[in-house]
Amino acid sequence: MDRIRIATRESRLALWQAHHVAGRLRERYPGLETELVPMTTRGDQILHTTLAKVGGKGLFIKELEAAMLEDRADIAVHSMKDVPAEMPPGLDIVTVLDRADPRDAFVSGRYASLSDLPPGAVVGTSSLRRQAQLKHGRPDLEIRPVRGNVETRLRKLDEGNYDAILLACAGLERLGLGARITDRIPVDTSLPAVGQAIVGIECKTDAQELIGLLKGIEDPASRQAIDAERAFAARLEGSCESPIAGHAVIRGSSLHLQGLVAAADGSECLADEISGPPDHGPSMGAELADRLLARGAGPLLATGKSP
Repeated sequence: MDRIRIATRESRLALWQAHHVAGRLRERYPGLETELVPMTTRGDQILHTTLAKVGGKGLFIKELEAAMLEDRADIAVHSMKDVPAEMPPGLDIVTVLDRADPRDAFVSGRYASLSDLPPGAVVGTSSLRRQAQLKHGRPDLEIRPVRGNVETRLRKLDEGNYDAILLACAGLERLGLGARITDRIPVDTSLPAVGQAIVGIECKTDAQELIGLLKGIEDPASRQAIDAERAFAARLEGSCESPIAGHAVIRGSSLHLQGLVAAADGSECLADEISGPPDHGPSMGAELADRLLARGAGPLLATGKSP
């Protein structure tokens, strides 16, 4: 195989990820040609409402998957936090790259951190996961949605529409905007989304030669972590209306997984954690989900409380 066609969204961050993957492939396989196939997805087009109300983050990847199934592209590059737990038949995430900073970023021109925000301060986020944890910890704040690409959200903050906004540290750093991070929110305060800060590569499951090439750039620790996180999310069977968070790290010879399920309005928040051998990640993720379901996560996932 001497050429790989890469399907990608057209946002600046998505293009960064696609170029990053292309660069890693060319570095690993000198002489390999890469071609970007940019496209706009429904998730990029619908900006007037929250993603949860129009189909969830899966809207960002359906067109890319269609391109592969129709042989217009060989692989698709995704931010793994946008990839649903269940994959369509014939496609899979075959490779993941090393994880960047998974924490949420607090961005403000007036306040140094979440704890510095006064009661009634306006915080912008369209993530149900961030919103639920923020409302649970700081019910005195006013949460407002903010859509658009990273630059658009920063502009809305700078125009005075919000006292602060919450974004992903990894996204800001990849765009060269790390200086805009006012504070990196501890994982224990805002547990990251499943797959946050990991770039994944999707392709057809029967493309054996291609999969062999892609495996050559995989990061084993990130694979073990994300397998645990995605098993946790898959067992919960949460919809896009369900704030779910999951984050795994390798510590020495052990994998440590934290999981959380919350009501969108922050009224309830269930969390637990589990540790074990790194190669047991999928079973650990399922076990952690079962623990939360036993404590009442089911009704939260079924109702998908609205804010």
